[in-house]
Amino acid sequence: MMTRVLLPWPGLTVPPGLEVTIYDGTAAPPGDLGDIELYVLPYDSGRAPIELIGSMPSLRAVQSLSAGVDNVRPLVPAGVQLANGRGLHDLSVAEHALALILAAQRDLPRWFRQQDRRTWERAHTASLADSRVLLVGHGSIGKAIERYLLAGEAEVVRVARTAREGVHGIDELPALLPTADIVVLIVPGGEGTRGLLGADELAALPDGALVVNVGRGTAIDTDALVAEVGKGRLRAALDVVDPEPLPPEHPLWTERGVLITPHIAGGSASFSPRAKRLVETQLARFAAGDPLLNVVT
Repeated sequence: MMTRVLLPWPGLTVPPGLEVTIYDGTAAPPGDLGDIELYVLPYDSGRAPIELIGSMPSLRAVQSLSAGVDNVRPLVPAGVQLANGRGLHDLSVAEHALALILAAQRDLPRWFRQQDRRTWERAHTASLADSRVLLVGHGSIGKAIERYLLAGEAEVVRVARTAREGVHGIDELPALLPTADIVVLIVPGGEGTRGLLGADELAALPDGALVVNVGRGTAIDTDALVAEVGKGRLRAALDVVDPEPLPPEHPLWTERGVLITPHIAGGSASFSPRAKRLVETQLARFAAGDPLLNVVT
């Protein structure tokens, strides 16, 4: 008897015994999902594909292609395995974090505006080199960001949920923030990280510090950030915000010293081939009855 799986793309190497149905998250979903046993979620396709999980009573496993699964986990029934996309986005997010940092430190928006005016006015800027960077979140993506920062000769201070050798605990942030030139957040969503940088934490940063967020927008108190950048005391480079998407009238759009990209750090050309290799590996393991990789406990 064939085991039915729901995948976002055709053309993958599929082991014998699996029957593939395609759902890319854009067209209407297939009508009969009652016998789907493995569901690979379409990437970056909104809420509808996630809510489809409840229509699969035979489901045994869900594969997310995102590293963070805080929006998926509540909808996965008890007894159904959830695997994430750990490793797929590491270099893409790290590149984007580095690009945001360099754009902010070297004041690239200023030079782009000057190019539009066709003027030639020179000035010195800040730098990544010799900056003290608090890297808050030290999983696989955080480690990839660290490699770029170290290549740029920054001083990296590692921070994670719990302290370990060479890594500070998140409870040490109050003592670390006053020493930082740059803070990079790469933490998951959820109540444990909500408002991690609130009014008190942002106030503890020195004048001119740069706040970078490539994790979840909810990790920063947006109103408190608006107050600090509005005074010109802090700067920000954000790929994620709260609320998201940011409403057109929101003050963050127009604050000088704020760079915003629309949650696209993980979406570079390197993602698709890596994601397809992971899915093919998971299909082979699922068909053989072997444990899946990247299972979220």
